[in-house]
Amino acid sequence: MHRSMDEPTGGAGLPAARSHPTARPGPPPLAGELPDPAVLGALLRRHGWQRRGGAPGRYGRWTPPGFAGGTTSLLVPESAAFPDSGELIEEALDALGRSADPSARDILVSLTLPSDEIRWWREVPESAAGAAGASGWTEAEELRSAARQVLMAGALAARGRAGYHGARHRRKARAALDDALIGPGADGRSLTAYVPVASGRAVAVRLCHALHATREAVDYQRATGGMEAFDSAVAAGVGRELTEALIALVRGSEGARIDLRWAPAAGTPDGCPARPAPVEFSPGDLPALRAAGARYLRDEPAVRVRLTGVVVRLRRSGPRGAGIVRLRVLAGAEVAHVRVELDEEAYRIAGHAHLVGLPLRVEGRLENRGGFRRLTGASQVAPVQVDEAERDRLMKALQENVDFFEEACAGEEG
Repeated sequence: MHRSMDEPTGGAGLPAARSHPTARPGPPPLAGELPDPAVLGALLRRHGWQRRGGAPGRYGRWTPPGFAGGTTSLLVPESAAFPDSGELIEEALDALGRSADPSARDILVSLTLPSDEIRWWREVPESAAGAAGASGWTEAEELRSAARQVLMAGALAARGRAGYHGARHRRKARAALDDALIGPGADGRSLTAYVPVASGRAVAVRLCHALHATREAVDYQRATGGMEAFDSAVAAGVGRELTEALIALVRGSEGARIDLRWAPAAGTPDGCPARPAPVEFSPGDLPALRAAGARYLRDEPAVRVRLTGVVVRLRRSGPRGAGIVRLRVLAGAEVAHVRVELDEEAYRIAGHAHLVGLPLRVEGRLENRGGFRRLTGASQVAPVQVDEAERDRLMKALQENVDFFEEACAGEEG
C-alpha cells in the first residue's frame, strides 16, 4: 500500500522497509526547477526550525530545533526574484542533505514530492526503554499497523461513503496509497506519512473531515449516551474501518494524537481549514468507538448487484445437487471475489463456463456478512461471450488453477 522511508535498524525499526532516496546522506535528489523559497521556509517552520536574523526582505538565517553552537544554519532567500536566490537555495538543499538533524530528511521528502503530512503520536506507559527515548519492537509494530489502518480507512471513504466497506473498494483504495511514504519519528513513538498531492489529496481531505467528525460523535456519545452523531458522521467519511483503526491506535496506550498538515506547494484544499487542529483520542473513548463499529457493521444494508466474474473454484458435497462457486469479479461490484450458492442447474452452467474459460454473469444480493464477499439469492446465471484474446487469457488462468476444478469434480471441499 505504501513504502517505508527507512531500512530496518534493529528492534525498534519497522519491518519490510524500503528506504526513500532522501533518507540517504548526500545532496537531495531534486530534479528540474528549484523549490519555491516560500515553500522551503514554510517546511522549515513546520519542522521546528527557527529563523534567527538575516537581511530583512532578502533572506533569512534558519537553524534546526535545539540549535547549539557549531550547528549548520541555512540561508534561505525571501523570494526567487534576487540574482543569488538560486545559488542560496542550492546551498540550503545541499546542507539539508548533509544535516544530521532528523527533520532535515522530512523536509527533503516534502520537497522531492509535494505531499500532505499525517502524523501519529502514541503515548505508552513508561518503561526503561522509553525513559531512554527508545521504543520496543511491539510498540513500533502496533503504531505502524494502526497508521496503515487509518490511511486505508481514509482511502476507502474517499471512494464512497459507507458505514461498513468490508471487501468493497479495496483495490482502488490501495492504488490511491501506492505512492505514499511512511517513516518513524526520532523518538520512536511517532510516525509520519507523506501522501502525495497528485494521487492522495482526496484521501487526506477525507481523513481530515472524518477524524474531526469522529471526535465530535464520540464527545456527543459520552455526554448524552446517544449514537445518532455516528449516523450523520458517515457523510463525513466515518465508518467501521475508521473506528477499528482508532481502537487499534489507542488500545494499550495512554492516548494518541493525529495531526494533518497540507503540502505548502499545493495550498489548502477547498472546504478545509488552513491549519487543521490535531485530533486526540484516549482510552476513555474506546467504548464509544467499539459501539459505533458494531452499529456500522449491523446496519449497513445488502446491495443488489449484477456482476460478471470468472469461476475459480467449485464445490459441492456430491455428484448432484446445489453447490458453492467462487468468482473472481471482473465487473459489477467493487470486490475482488465473491462466494455464491447455486442450485443444481446454475451450478452445471457455472461448471461448463469454467471448463471452456468463459466468465459468468449472475444477479443477487451482496451481503455485508463476511465483508460483502457473499452473493445470496442468485439468479439469471449465464456465461458471457468474450473475444478470442480475452478467452485465451482466461483459459491460461484456468490451466494455472486446474486443481480447483479437480477438487470440485471429486466432491471435496477446496
